[in-house]
This record gives sequence, C-alpha cells and structure tokens, in this order.
Amino acid sequence: MTGAIKILLADDHVVVRAGTRQLLERQPDIKVVGEASTGREAVQLADDLEPDVVVMDVRMPDGGGIEATKRIKEKHPEIAVLVLTAHDDDEYVFALLQAGANGYLLKTAEADELTKAIRTVIKGDLALAPSVAGKVVSQFTSGKTLPDVLSNIKQDYGGLTEREMDILRLVGEGLTNKEIGRKLFISDRTVQAHLSNIFSKLNVNSRTEAVMHAVRHGWIAPGHTA
Repeated sequence: MTGAIKILLADDHVVVRAGTRQLLERQPDIKVVGEASTGREAVQLADDLEPDVVVMDVRMPDGGGIEATKRIKEKHPEIAVLVLTAHDDDEYVFALLQAGANGYLLKTAEADELTKAIRTVIKGDLALAPSVAGKVVSQFTSGKTLPDVLSNIKQDYGGLTEREMDILRLVGEGLTNKEIGRKLFISDRTVQAHLSNIFSKLNVNSRTEAVMHAVRHGWIAPGHTA
C-alpha cells in the first residue's frame, strides 16, 4: 500500500484513545483518522472514513467489539481489525477470531508491539499476543483444525449482541433494571429497550423465560430466574 496507514480507534475510554492516538501518531506512516466510543459508532465510522485498520476494544456500549467486528468485516472485508483489550478470556478470543479479527493484542503490549501488529495485519497476516497465540496453538496441538477451534465459541447467542448478553446475565443474577443500569452506566429506559430486543430475538415474553432460555442453551450458569 502507499501513503499513511489510516487508523480508526474504537474504545469507550477517552484517556485510552488519547494515549493510543499519541503513541501511533509518532509513526510517520500512521495516521489516526477517527475515534469511536461505541460499537455502533465504530461501524458507522468504518463506513464513513474507510480506514485501513480498526484498533478495536472488546467491551464497549452499543454492541461491543465482537458485534462491531462482525459487521465491519461483513461490509468491508478489506479493513483489518486489530483487537486491543485488557481481556484474554477464551470466550472473547475465539469470538473475535470467528468474527474476522486480524489480530488480538492486550493493553499491556509495548508501543512497538502495537505498531508492529498494525503493519502485520495490514499485510493480511495474523498478529496475536503470546498468551492468545498460546490458546490457539493449544487447540491445534489437540488435533483440531481452525474451524474446529473457532467453533468453540457458542453460536451467536441466538443473535444477541454482547451488550444484550451482559444484560441477560445480570437479569439472571436477579438484578432489577435500575441495578443493571447503574452497573452498566446506562439508563433504566435503555435497559428496558435492550430487554425488549432480547425478548423479540429469543421469542419469549418475560425476564424469566429469557433467563431459562439462556440457561437451557448453556449461555449462562443457572442462578436466579428474575
């Protein structure tokens, strides 16, 4: 490619975005063209700005990194998505790889690791943090192929977004809408809107039915059934 590598930063923490922007723009061949604070905004800005690489956090409001990565890769397969997160849980790692992420780094990475990973994914190669690479390799050494490895993640949670699953898990713990809102820093009305979407997607009519559906499918552990 010619010209500067265009980067879109997607992270709900302003300080993290500012620090990452400052770090990246020290590189003469890298330019940050936009910042997103939600999954929905990341998808919209990917449409508008057509970056070369999206540096994507996992846990964000409005869809989160998994859903945003899936939608960006579906619409723009040429855009590389490099995950930069504090989380290396198997659930997130395999879900992001299945969604089409080109790389997965932890926020403990050094500056040169991040810039190297950006230059790696822009070439179409996979860039993984050592701990993440270890998870993938361990699956291969057990005789599994890449599709087998990626199938370890539960299938789309019935179409629920990451945020909807967060809410459903908290409902399963017995929290009220107000308590869920405080925990996730969203309004009661937003919680109720998410619940309405959950009911529609799962074809259920109540919080209890939604939780029981999730328990039966192994998405959440048995607990309260609000």
